[in-house]
Amino acid sequence: MTENDSSAHDPAAPRHPETGQQAAQGGWAGSPYGDQAATPESGGTPQYPTPEPSYHAVTGADPSYGAPSSNPWSAQGTASGQTQQSVYPPPNPNPYAQPGTSVYGVPPAPPAQPKRSGGKLLAGVALVALLVGGIAGGAVGYFTGGTSNGPASNALDAPKPAQQTGNAPAGSVEAVAQKLSPSVVELQVSGQQGAGEGSGFVISTDGYILTNNHVVEVAANGGQIQAVFQDGRKSVAKVVGRDPTTDIAVVKVDGVNNLTPVEIGRSDDLKVGQSVVAIGSPFELAGTVTSGIVSSLHRPVRAGGGQGGQETVMDAVQTDAAINPGNSGGPLSNMSGQVIGINSAIYSPQSASGQGQGGSESGNVGIGFAIPIDQARRTADTIIKTGQAVQTYIGAQVTDAPQGGAKLGAITAGSPAEKAGLKAGDIVTKIDDRNIDKSDTLVAAIRTRAPEEKATFTLSDGRTVEVTLGGQPVPAN
Repeated sequence: MTENDSSAHDPAAPRHPETGQQAAQGGWAGSPYGDQAATPESGGTPQYPTPEPSYHAVTGADPSYGAPSSNPWSAQGTASGQTQQSVYPPPNPNPYAQPGTSVYGVPPAPPAQPKRSGGKLLAGVALVALLVGGIAGGAVGYFTGGTSNGPASNALDAPKPAQQTGNAPAGSVEAVAQKLSPSVVELQVSGQQGAGEGSGFVISTDGYILTNNHVVEVAANGGQIQAVFQDGRKSVAKVVGRDPTTDIAVVKVDGVNNLTPVEIGRSDDLKVGQSVVAIGSPFELAGTVTSGIVSSLHRPVRAGGGQGGQETVMDAVQTDAAINPGNSGGPLSNMSGQVIGINSAIYSPQSASGQGQGGSESGNVGIGFAIPIDQARRTADTIIKTGQAVQTYIGAQVTDAPQGGAKLGAITAGSPAEKAGLKAGDIVTKIDDRNIDKSDTLVAAIRTRAPEEKATFTLSDGRTVEVTLGGQPVPAN
């Protein structure tokens, strides 16, 4: 397959939340069709396959050895009426064994001794304390409280504290939410193939909204999109352009004034461990705010490709901020309130295949993926100016190399790969300073760059080849 198609599909990939399509890694976080590959967080999108094992937490109750009223560790009565206790656990876990028997050869109980005033009574008190410790503690608290000299106090009688009137602290989740929430919209979509919902965010005062392709693709050809703003206003939106290969789309609303665009940050200087905030409409809960950190960077994630859709391979920002179906298309922000990614997919291991489905099956497990804003910004700008996206490519089929790396297949005549001197059978192990361990990594690394950008390919035989990346229009919708 070409680098646009990426490598063979991974059976462990997540699924599109709205389409139910399976991808090679992760899955859409919410789509009218169900999660795909890496579950997109909208109401319908592709997911990325992940060869990782399911991360289900499995719990189970330990078996109980003994009736509710029996304790295999408790004292056994002797013929003398005294109490013997053993520090050794009974060899037979059967709580119903005959009392006074032991495989440890406990000697016969000594003859009964005259009653003593302290020892036996003290042992009895200790036993009671162990069995009713909770009751004793409660009783102590009760009696202690009852001896207070002052009148009883009640929190319900205290006056309300002063109302909070100050601004949210800079750099807090609260401050980010206050800044971004007015710019985040819920997108309700419908078409011949189904209906769903997702998220988006305003990028211009005249109504352009950036979102995921998988959020709006069901309405791309004759369907309907309704944008619902934070203040309750609603407006019909239309698709301006979309790119299934990068899962980016732009829609536009008309007749809505005073829109507040987001502040766009940059994703090329993100750091693992950096705090982030996600905002969107998971499960139709508009305006939901969650927070977390950047868990990883440059994570190749594949989604989509089912029911006639094209596969997406993104060079994703991984985060543990809670992302669920319906979050797709919403912003991932740094703590300055600048958008640094578009929430697009989640890993959902609930289904038998290891990839979650949309709807009731998929949900946050702490592994979400966002499209880097640097890539989304470039694609959105091209869509707004020309009406269609431009895809970066080299013009070569690519598969996983058995020993690691991306193996090139057929080379398209006149393509950037042919012009650079690349041949079928070459194995790419590095692009500039980035290691290439499989075909998806190569595809993601190429697509995140701009057409006409130069990149140095290192091959498995040690050769280096400079390639000028090409650009080809994505078919108009």
